[in-house]
Amino acid sequence: MKHITILTTGGTIAMTHTDAAGGAVPLLTGADFSSALPRDLAEIRAEEFSNLPSAHFTMDHLWNLSRRVAALVARDDVDGVVVTHGTDVLDESAYLCDIAIDTRKPIVFTGAMRAASDPGYEGIANLIAALQTAASDDARDCGALVVFNDEIHAARDVTKTHTTALETFLSPEFGAIGRVYANAPCHFERSEKSGGQSEISRSARNDTNGVVIARKPTRREFIPATRLEPNVTLLKLAVGMSDGLLEYLVDVVGARGVVLETLGGGRVPPWWLPTIERAVKNGVAIVITSRVGAGRTLDRYGYAGAHRDLVQAGCWFADGLNGQKARIKLMAALGTDNAGKYF
Repeated sequence: MKHITILTTGGTIAMTHTDAAGGAVPLLTGADFSSALPRDLAEIRAEEFSNLPSAHFTMDHLWNLSRRVAALVARDDVDGVVVTHGTDVLDESAYLCDIAIDTRKPIVFTGAMRAASDPGYEGIANLIAALQTAASDDARDCGALVVFNDEIHAARDVTKTHTTALETFLSPEFGAIGRVYANAPCHFERSEKSGGQSEISRSARNDTNGVVIARKPTRREFIPATRLEPNVTLLKLAVGMSDGLLEYLVDVVGARGVVLETLGGGRVPPWWLPTIERAVKNGVAIVITSRVGAGRTLDRYGYAGAHRDLVQAGCWFADGLNGQKARIKLMAALGTDNAGKYF
């Protein structure tokens, strides 16, 4: 039987309603989760990292979480790690673990969209599916994964797409890489009770593990960061938008890096070009992604501000990452001696 560590961080999966707070707050602990799980999924050990909504996370939280996961998967007595996490920034935490931890062992993130006090709370079902995935040999060498709603997603591709829906975590461009069949074979045995009555006992043993990974992620990259560069900002462009915010970041804040969610396939208004060029010349790393949410930044247009102008300006490109993950990657890359190597 596999040895899996559950690392709890808080989030809706750990929340329940209290009258004092006037809403749901994180109260459940690793012990609460362990007591609700079937006994034959794996040898499970629970460890509490934090008990916070992920909207309260800082970059120190994300970095320290990745370092704790790295320490756990380095142990011989740990076969995989499941992280329970708030959904607001879960995709960023998972992606950081994906690029900053060099391991073959499964690292699986999960959470819930409903609090434990809500009707239809799905937290335990998601946790069981995540544990099944972490215990599966097929999940090795897949990088960090996100398991929600019985779907398995690569951390690089997945993002939260809906504020309340249970199926909020999707991979817009390439889709899920697998599925967990939680209703795996169960065995029912009839035994006689005293008085001639009979009762049915149910064994929840999952003979097949219930995990099907149809395709393994082909893109794996490891960034040996020793820290995250905190002075990196994400800007989203919109029609007619001034470049004043970028000027402020470069001239006043002294940004080390800026990720631009550009228009379409990597285009900016022409009045942005001088500021971008000046920023790059001043040593600011400018990374280009798209506000569209899927697809690479690449096109053949010849007008001012198109993709080729950004190439000539010396920008780096996120290669299909969304804005928040491009920022995580840039922060990690700037935490090495050669950031440009990773773009």
